[in-house]
Amino acid sequence: MTEPKQVLVVGGSGGLGTAMVRMLAAAGHSVSFTYRSKPEEAEALATELGAAHPDASFAAHRLDLADRDAVEAFCESIEDEGFYGYVHNAGQSADALAVMLDRDRSDLAMQVNFWSLTRIAKVLVRGMIRARSGRIVAVGSVAALRGNTGNAAYAATKGAMIAYCRTLAVESAKRGVTVNVLAPGFIDTGMMASYAAYRDTMEKQIPAGRFAKPDEVAALAAFLMSEPAAYITGAVLPVDGGLTAMMGVHR
Repeated sequence: MTEPKQVLVVGGSGGLGTAMVRMLAAAGHSVSFTYRSKPEEAEALATELGAAHPDASFAAHRLDLADRDAVEAFCESIEDEGFYGYVHNAGQSADALAVMLDRDRSDLAMQVNFWSLTRIAKVLVRGMIRARSGRIVAVGSVAALRGNTGNAAYAATKGAMIAYCRTLAVESAKRGVTVNVLAPGFIDTGMMASYAAYRDTMEKQIPAGRFAKPDEVAALAAFLMSEPAAYITGAVLPVDGGLTAMMGVHR
């Protein structure tokens, strides 16, 4: 039996993160994942998956991506782990009009969404290059592909992610490493609770007429970890029900 490949999911709690961890486990991977809060839920997930997939291993690690020292310590702890795959699923908002950006809030979003990605990728890609095999999937956003009022800082962090991942993809392609970005639209998770009053109006503006299910995004991340996805790299893949394909002005 082939030994399960090790995958790290940063941001493995919450609606989308949990779906990704479960999907990767179902695909036969061993999964280490990070969480920021609710340790009981994270440990319960690792225990549940360990019982369901006894040939693989699962571990939960507490990590606050906003804490640069904590990120540095985490990178040192995983340097020799030999991960085959890395999913960066982090989303720190910083909503404000473009001319009203708050530097501290914007810096925090950039640290969580972008700088932590580059630091963790730096330590993991070395092992992937040595193994001549690896997969990186970063979760971006349609906000980086289309302008939207109030999203300047958040979109900038996800735009930086796209530019970085495309460059990393080019630099590592000949060494068997793929790097891709998912660009989800609206996903039906707890994070959307604050938009509940506007949900009907928002869904009417999406060609598919609904929000995405977490599994519909997670499934693409799992596919990009697979062997058949070996020729897909440097791609930005919207998972948005047709939102970015549509002209924004309606009759």
